Amino acid sequence: MKDSKTKKDMLYRRVNTRTHNVRHGTGGEARWHRNTKAARSSDAARGKMRAGLRHGLDYTPLYKFLLSRVGRPWDATFSEAKARLDSDDAIFRMVARSDEERRPIIRTGESSYFSGLYIDGDGLLQKVDPTLSAKNMTPGCHCCTHTFNGDVFGLKKMPDDFGNGQDGG
Repeated sequence: MKDSKTKKDMLYRRVNTRTHNVRHGTGGEARWHRNTKAARSSDAARGKMRAGLRHGLDYTPLYKFLLSRVGRPWDATFSEAKARLDSDDAIFRMVARSDEERRPIIRTGESSYFSGLYIDGDGLLQKVDPTLSAKNMTPGCHCCTHTFNGDVFGLKKMPDDFGNGQDGG
């Protein structure tokens, strides 16, 4: 039996899916195929309506874990991450399996971005573009808080008097 102090935390967290204005994709596509002749004669309609789609999981802890392991052996990193996840699919959203899959930036949310990773010839985890940083990035809009590898970028600093030219006194 493991001591509770030695047990590692999971590399994902559950998010509230019942809060007002939380969007989970589009949905509703099944209504266009239901009760058609092809759907009635097919056995595929008897399966799950949304196979493989999971709502309410945030993999930000996984992405930060992978970034902290850049330069280390991939096999050890992968085995530790896989043991602390529900599925290893989330790992390969950030880590490229081949040269064609390499991307310098991975978008993980509406305004959250992370560095793309790959495994080099020596079996070490590396960044696709190590020169990227939040300082060099500009947001697509100024209404959202944008992050790159957990660092906020693109926010304008408000003056102390909130731009009204008075001391506030």
